[in-house]
Amino acid sequence: MHQRRKCHRHLWLLSGTGEGPRLAEDLIKRGWNISVSVVSRQASFAYRDLPLAKLTIGSISGSEGIKKILIEAQIAHKGFDLIIDATHPFAALISSNLREACKELDQPLLRYERPIEELGNAKLIHTPKDFSGFDLRGQRLLMAIGSRSLKEASMAAKEGGAIVFARILPMQESLLKALNSSLPETHLATLRPIISECSGDIELALCRKWSITGIVCRQSGGATEKLWQNISKLMKLDLWLISRPMPPVGMETVNTFEELLNYLAIIYV
Repeated sequence: MHQRRKCHRHLWLLSGTGEGPRLAEDLIKRGWNISVSVVSRQASFAYRDLPLAKLTIGSISGSEGIKKILIEAQIAHKGFDLIIDATHPFAALISSNLREACKELDQPLLRYERPIEELGNAKLIHTPKDFSGFDLRGQRLLMAIGSRSLKEASMAAKEGGAIVFARILPMQESLLKALNSSLPETHLATLRPIISECSGDIELALCRKWSITGIVCRQSGGATEKLWQNISKLMKLDLWLISRPMPPVGMETVNTFEELLNYLAIIYV
């Protein structure tokens, strides 16, 4: 592991609204120029008060799109000292594309991976298809897994005998996929999680309104998983977690902000 020059200090951060804003803010305070990429305009709002070098909104077209950005950065400002992949643990495709592009262009890349929370009373399943083999008769399940796997998960849970409801993000793509999932419109709620002192109030009300007996969410770590853990304990509900995919092999990884700072202190002196 070799040391890199401290004078340039430009970092490209790919993240959402979880750890991303805090990472960006703290690194800016430590003298880094930060460029940020987010998928949606809504996600960009969390960064609007930060003095970023650049904020890019929208999906990136695979490894070729990443390579194009890296080459343009080389021309504009001598490139990035480091890329931090702090994308969602289930966004496996972008992480894989980043690894491929960075390896080809010899671009330093670091994965910021949320630590895995203790399961507690939660039950771990590998895929939503697992529900088709369970006896779920009498269960009223709330799916809080996003819209991408909602159709597969709801069909499997129905095969097991459950009545299925879902919380989805208030985005056009999410709504279209949810409406195509075979769930009645009255079993859908559009809600963007709000992580604050009153977190969980709306989710609690939703569980009570629908007489929910079990919650299904992803083992994504962070505030959202903790929120569902807390609600399931408070209301004595069953909780199933869809297991997190393994991060791409061969990527250097940190799990906390302190580990990230230690990494930067060693490499960029």
